[in-house]
Amino acid sequence: MTKNSIPYDEVKARALARPGVKEAYDALEPAYQLAYLRIATGLTQAELAKKAGVRQPNIARLESGKHQPTLDMLRRVAEALGYRLEVRFLPAETGEALR
Repeated sequence: MTKNSIPYDEVKARALARPGVKEAYDALEPAYQLAYLRIATGLTQAELAKKAGVRQPNIARLESGKHQPTLDMLRRVAEALGYRLEVRFLPAETGEALR
């Protein structure tokens, strides 16, 4: 690291402290997870789309975070990746799931 460098964690913390940035960052988490899992399983968007029974542009929109998919579509994509979809209601204050 050079004298004028700022560690990534510090840059990220500063950015997330700005109003609205944390909410936008968190909103992209599902899209990031989908893209990460697809790449980790070695599938292209087209291959995942075929396995899930959807079109490739649908996968691209999901990964961009600009599309609100149905639960059925998410379930099909999760199964095509070898995962299961889990939806939970969490209290706003604590973030802990109901059991």
